[in-house]
Amino acid sequence: MERRALREIPASSRNGPNLNWSWTSRKSVELFSGMGVSPMEKDPQDTENTPRDLIMKMTPPQKRAAPREKDDTFVLARRPRFSRPVKPAMSWHAIPDELLLNIFSYLHLTDLLRAANVCKRWNRLSCDESLWYSLDLCGKHLADGVLGRLLSCGVVVLRCPRTAIGEPMLTDVGSLRLQHVDFSNCTVSTDALQNIFASCSRLQNLALEGLELSDGIMSSIAQNSDLIRLNLGGCSGFSPEALTAVLKNCTKLSEFNLSWCDFTAEHVQTAASNFPSSITELNFSGYRQNLEQSELEGLAARCPNLTSLDLSDSVLLTPDCFDVLKQLPHLQHLGLSRCYQICPATLLEFGKISSLKTLEVFGIVTDSSLQLLKESLPHIKINCSFFSTIARPTMGTSKRNREIWGIKCKLTLLQTDALWPGDFLYPTDT
Repeated sequence: MERRALREIPASSRNGPNLNWSWTSRKSVELFSGMGVSPMEKDPQDTENTPRDLIMKMTPPQKRAAPREKDDTFVLARRPRFSRPVKPAMSWHAIPDELLLNIFSYLHLTDLLRAANVCKRWNRLSCDESLWYSLDLCGKHLADGVLGRLLSCGVVVLRCPRTAIGEPMLTDVGSLRLQHVDFSNCTVSTDALQNIFASCSRLQNLALEGLELSDGIMSSIAQNSDLIRLNLGGCSGFSPEALTAVLKNCTKLSEFNLSWCDFTAEHVQTAASNFPSSITELNFSGYRQNLEQSELEGLAARCPNLTSLDLSDSVLLTPDCFDVLKQLPHLQHLGLSRCYQICPATLLEFGKISSLKTLEVFGIVTDSSLQLLKESLPHIKINCSFFSTIARPTMGTSKRNREIWGIKCKLTLLQTDALWPGDFLYPTDT
């Protein structure tokens, strides 16, 4: 039967142009049976090639689907997105110490103290000396024990003028790292200052303007042989012997402000005869009845390298002082305001000092004679500044300028913040 079915197709008409192909279901059954394959039975419901109208007629009405409207919209199927494994977030413990220190350097003082209470590691990093190099506490109120805790962190530059300072409570801290300090016009006891300066031996710049001191404080200051700038303007409470100790031990002193102190004639004579020769800028004004010609002569003899000298309000000085001032070959800035025994006509003698650049003579020269004096001394600037800048830590408005002798204080305390001893608790967790 297999051979008979195959022979019915002539060999000569396989590829002919006029090939008439006829195929019936009976022949397909015979062909598959001859090949040993049982043919699949056709489903009577098969609608693969059945016209749509015929399908509708064959389907019962209850099973007919509603005809769909022709949709010409082209829809682009989105490729399925493979889910990527989620990377775990970085832990704070994985951040290196150097990066954390860099982050901490942008914090204010209160925030840094809060970070120190997070864990032991943050407490260790927050106490790093690089973060506490410069500290600004201008105009704040510091409770007892606060300043001592701050200084133990290794502060080098401390700026706190007009600050109310409680007892520092420095215990077992050894030598402090303080080098540049401004305590001008602070509210602080002499015992607190004594406690602070007893631990200081590296001071280079110090401002104590307007404070009440003691012989013990002056003795502690005298231990800082590297002192370069010292401002004691308006201070009181120490003896001439204590002042002598400072002047003899601080041999590197170049800027010294000793104006308007509560001095006797003995204080003035002791200072004038013991000024170190290293001084180049000196403010020795405000001694109306104590500074005489003899003290000025001793001062000029001991300090021949003076470039700035302020002798304002020394009413005992006479025109004879010009002969002494001419012995200072490097003198550039001179203040003689309110030295009333010096008449305006004698000021023309300063034209002979070629090194002189500025001259302050407020109260001596009237407005009419000032213009004539400026024309007679064209190379000298007259009455350009009301206040002396000798050994002053901050120039201009201290509320905006946070510099101290040209060093900008980085770590500051916000105006709304306050410090209490409880802010320095050590953490107990890990």
